[in-house]
Amino acid sequence: MIVNKIKVEQLIKDVSPVQLVAATKYVGVEELYELEKAGICCFGENRVQALLEKYDQYQGSVPFCMIGTLQKNKVKYIIDKVCMIQSIDSLSLLEVVNKEAKKKELIMPVLIQVNIAKEESKHGFNQEELKELFDQLIEYPNVVVKGFMMMAPNQENVKHYFDQTKALLNKYQLLYPAIPLKELSMGMSQDYQEAIEAGATIIRLGSVLFNEEEEK
Repeated sequence: MIVNKIKVEQLIKDVSPVQLVAATKYVGVEELYELEKAGICCFGENRVQALLEKYDQYQGSVPFCMIGTLQKNKVKYIIDKVCMIQSIDSLSLLEVVNKEAKKKELIMPVLIQVNIAKEESKHGFNQEELKELFDQLIEYPNVVVKGFMMMAPNQENVKHYFDQTKALLNKYQLLYPAIPLKELSMGMSQDYQEAIEAGATIIRLGSVLFNEEEEK
């Protein structure tokens, strides 16, 4: 895949101050350097094995974050290699991240993945489960929850779900003012504009950054 450098540079300007995370699932290390030259400030990986391979080969300065489903037994491999884990989809995963971060003497920034549409095919917390999670965060001092992440349903009208997620973030900002809930990661290549309109602070873009069309 070929990085569309001009388009990437323009996108970064157009969406600012929203952070553009490049979803790099389908690209190699060469493309990472091109994305860095274009101004990308964070790479988002879906799979642990791919992240580790690229981390070892890439000698640039852009950090990686985890945006895909993370298995508990693989947390230890990436805990000191990512700047954020955006896909905390269970309390048990949060426990493991806290445990592994403590071993490395790290404080790991995370986003809580919410399943607003309650889709069986997607991971994440339902709204009804969040209160219990937040009440237990004090037990995990080596993680800091920065906000929410969501994946929109595969539908034409997704703004309703983006708006719901933003409202949920606002609610928890009021309920837990001591927690720095400032980030809202939502929106991909096909719907990032609607996500930004709804209040996204982070978007995860894949195919729109390249000349070939292929989504993450």
